[in-house]
Amino acid sequence: MSASDLPRTEVNVLRGHEGAVLAARFNSDGNYCLSCGKDRTIRLWNPHRGIHIKTYKSHGREVRDVHVTLDNSKLCSCGGDRQIFYWDVSTGRVIRKFRGHDGEFNEYASVVVSAGYDQSLRAWDCRSHSTEPIQIIDSFSDSVMSVCLTKSEIIGGSVDGTVRTFDMRIGREISDDLGQPVNCISMSNDGNCILAGCLDSTLRLLDRSTGEQLQEYKGHTCKSYKLDCCLTNDDAHVTGGSEDGFIYFWDLVDASVVSRFRAHASVAMKYEFSPEEQRTRRYHPVTNTLELWK
Repeated sequence: MSASDLPRTEVNVLRGHEGAVLAARFNSDGNYCLSCGKDRTIRLWNPHRGIHIKTYKSHGREVRDVHVTLDNSKLCSCGGDRQIFYWDVSTGRVIRKFRGHDGEFNEYASVVVSAGYDQSLRAWDCRSHSTEPIQIIDSFSDSVMSVCLTKSEIIGGSVDGTVRTFDMRIGREISDDLGQPVNCISMSNDGNCILAGCLDSTLRLLDRSTGEQLQEYKGHTCKSYKLDCCLTNDDAHVTGGSEDGFIYFWDLVDASVVSRFRAHASVAMKYEFSPEEQRTRRYHPVTNTLELWK
């Protein structure tokens, strides 16, 4: 993807939430997206046509994160009520509830891993009738803000300044100390690198196998908020939100800022690329709307 192909034009606005939107995710084929927010609801959309399809209600407080399974049949959500809900997408029925966490989470197959302010990661088996976690990782010394999963590893980023990788096959933990609070982590699409967003207004690219810092990206402002960061679908560019409302794009290799656009008048906190359409991205600030950009 060249710099000229990066998103910069708003093409659709989705309205319906009655409070701030706190997170949104595309489904696996990029045709639909889910959003959640302070109005205690999860909403299913066709973002390309601007259509609201379904609303999911059961949380007792704000819904902070949502994910959909790879087969698009189930979704998971977590919120301020410290519960994780496992839903049937088509019926809207809650299949399972797990209690104990209110932070960000991620899922792989039938296992959900949640990150919490209690300095731990917890893994939950959605196939089990038990409400207890199957694994608790509590080696962090401060809040865990972000989590990524692979087939065999759980990767967490924490305010204690570390990115920790846990190999569940052999029970090994690897800790990379970045020296600054980490508020977001994401993986490159080829699986070889980890991108970490820090509260010193830097994004850092780490070699996943060695922990070596390969590059550092600057220009945005991130000192007080949890801002998303990720790589484009072809891993050619790094992107991150900024407290001045801009979305920034850097060249992966030389770390130069190749593009930026003002997505909102306030903090640009949350966004995600469509998994199928390279030029399409959905951005949602902390307002009651979602925007689709190309």
